[in-house]
Amino acid sequence: MIYDVIIIGGGAAGITAAIYAKRALLSTVLIEENFLGGQIITATEIDNYSGFTSIDGVSLAKQFQIHAEKMETQVINSKVIKIENGDIKKVILQNGDTLESKTIIYATGASHKSLGIEGESRLIGSGVSYCAVCDGAFFRKKCVAVIGGGDTAVKEALYLSRICEKVYLVHRRDTLRAAKYLQEKIKITKNIECLFNYIPVKITGEFSVEQLQLQQVQSKEYHYLDVKGIFIAVGMEPKTELLKEICKLDSSGYVVAGEDCKTSAEGIFVAGDVRTKEVRQIITAASDGANAAIQAEMYLSENKVQ
Repeated sequence: MIYDVIIIGGGAAGITAAIYAKRALLSTVLIEENFLGGQIITATEIDNYSGFTSIDGVSLAKQFQIHAEKMETQVINSKVIKIENGDIKKVILQNGDTLESKTIIYATGASHKSLGIEGESRLIGSGVSYCAVCDGAFFRKKCVAVIGGGDTAVKEALYLSRICEKVYLVHRRDTLRAAKYLQEKIKITKNIECLFNYIPVKITGEFSVEQLQLQQVQSKEYHYLDVKGIFIAVGMEPKTELLKEICKLDSSGYVVAGEDCKTSAEGIFVAGDVRTKEVRQIITAASDGANAAIQAEMYLSENKVQ
């Protein structure tokens, strides 16, 4: 069987793309390596997705799954190991199967780089976050720390300074890497304190974050911050290995595509956090999924791929 569209990735973008593709009566299969919902399932509370004033990630992912099942979406739980581009695209799975399709929607997302320190993974969603816009509101009038020294870290700190009582910006070097105009904003923001030459070594707290342990780079002395939230902003890693030889990526490895989700490879579309864009949220991923499916439908209609 040659599908109209194969969707790779089962997060908000991929599931929404499947729903829109099925609504357009396209023969569709969605491939997800792990669990439907993607990174959504790690969120303990979501309060910025339209229609839900407050919902946990697992419950929202379940709602996505129910919708996809109602549309009779075919789901294959397997890892994609290779994509072969052509008039008919081939998707090769880890189990040895090869699927063929006229179009592909690639929605594998991006993962946050972690610090890899004690307490980090255990307290994700309980004070440890990788997105100030997503979770900052939960720390209103509290003390928090941001880890990192680039543009993203500084922007996170500035955003949190409008919400939180105190923001510590922790960086392992003696100067920030962020743009100069952002550094100037940091200097005049009274409730942001920069801690240079400090390395995070441990996060403590039984049920939620209580303290961040730091080590001074030169003296090796330890320093302790009593904080309720820790926002880690040391970079993202887009999951684009399968597309490196197929379509254009930017210098950070994201797939170059605009709001129409079209890549440089004909018949291949991209949706969600894996795409070049400014804002990466659940709602923008879902929006990408809808756009990608609509564009795939238009491509099939205009090109009449056999």
